[in-house]
Amino acid sequence: MDEMATTSPWEDDDKPHEECGVVGIWGSADAAALTALGLHALQHRGQEAAGIVSMEDSGVFHAHKGRGLVGDNFGDAAVIAGLPGRAAVGHNRYATTGETALRNVQPLYADFEFGGFAVAHNGNLTNAHTLKRALVRRGCLFQSTTDSEVFVHLIAISLYSTVTDRLIDALKQVQGAYSLVALHNGALIGARDPLGVRPLVIGRLPAGGAHVLASETCALDIVGAEFVRDVEPGEIVVINDEGLTSLRPFAKQPSRFCIFEYIYFARPDSIVEGTPVYDTRKRIGAELARESAVPADVIVPVPDSGVPAAMGYAAEAKLPFELGIIRNHYVGRTFIEPTDQIRHLGVKLKHSANRAIIEGKRVVLVDDSIVRGTTSRKIVEMVRAAGATEVHMRISSPPTTHSCFYGIDTPERSKLLAAKHDVAEMARIIGADSLAFISLDGLYRALGRNGRDAASPAFCDACFTGDYAIPLADLQDNAQRPVSLLAAANS
Repeated sequence: MDEMATTSPWEDDDKPHEECGVVGIWGSADAAALTALGLHALQHRGQEAAGIVSMEDSGVFHAHKGRGLVGDNFGDAAVIAGLPGRAAVGHNRYATTGETALRNVQPLYADFEFGGFAVAHNGNLTNAHTLKRALVRRGCLFQSTTDSEVFVHLIAISLYSTVTDRLIDALKQVQGAYSLVALHNGALIGARDPLGVRPLVIGRLPAGGAHVLASETCALDIVGAEFVRDVEPGEIVVINDEGLTSLRPFAKQPSRFCIFEYIYFARPDSIVEGTPVYDTRKRIGAELARESAVPADVIVPVPDSGVPAAMGYAAEAKLPFELGIIRNHYVGRTFIEPTDQIRHLGVKLKHSANRAIIEGKRVVLVDDSIVRGTTSRKIVEMVRAAGATEVHMRISSPPTTHSCFYGIDTPERSKLLAAKHDVAEMARIIGADSLAFISLDGLYRALGRNGRDAASPAFCDACFTGDYAIPLADLQDNAQRPVSLLAAANS
């Protein structure tokens, strides 16, 4: 794990940034095109770069990668035509480690004695820096600064004979959260970490029976694939022309799936671990209303991620749900190099107040999270300027008090608003008349549990609790601690 990715002041908002999305196809003449479509559906998981590696039956590999959105890189028919073969793997990138450079764009590809090998990884390895230093001492030459390249070198030095066994050997040496898809001249492979922190699902195309692996079920929907099942925590699936084989090289452990997938990351139309995300977010909003309802005239979501929770809140509070904030969907992640004045107004590029709905009203704003507090403050100011008599903020997650080291780009802990201030102070900072977060037990109740069992939590909730289920080996390596992670650990 190298450096934590940082956001520019232009993109400094109140969201934990996306992870990555992966797609794999085996057994379709349109493998690259289907992979591109799947990546389109997973665009929300990463917008910095996209890549596809395809493979012909002869074992010849083809690759195309680029910075920017999927449509920017794979919107040309000639690009897809340059990716022939019945198998492909693809990746949407949001950098959690390593710089944003073309050399870091996945899938990563390498030529081995057994032939070509491509891998795409969602997550973060918490001992990658330690492993990388040992591998460099052995003479391995790293071509990127992403932690995912560790997989490639561990496979290269493995003494096992088969590709699958080499990959298992590599996975047994890494620590962290991962779901990955890999391709070689024999199979498409999918794997999840033993705690199942990051998601991966299996689908099947009705016509021809091609297999699909993807981060979310919305990617299956766009290519017309039927959902088969989730890849289970610690499971490795090997797919070839003979079918699918399941391997379980790790001892079974209680699952710790990322709870933020339900709150924010997964697309609302996805089904995550057997649960529809849209319904879950409405239940979270209803629980939030039961815990912290306030007299008000209208419930307004902060679009787009706050919409389902606001619907649940409004229904439970028996108050009108209205689109009091309108989002401009045509603003990209990069606009111009802004002046200080333009940067201050930047939130209005993405959000505009709907004065006819807000003016003269007591407004409850519902959002999914507050990280730094910068955008929340601007949203509250904007709603007040539109004539709201009161502005109350309700958040459908508990306070984010700790950094994530498992594949979500969050700031170091010293920059997290909730790590330094209590809720009353946070309300004052963002300018709200009141502020409330859903409780951790309330969040678990909305997810179908009786509450959080501290001895055996059902999810990874380290960003709220500091309960890191996977060791943070690189943070404990005094000789080579990344500066930003050191700050996060000591804050």
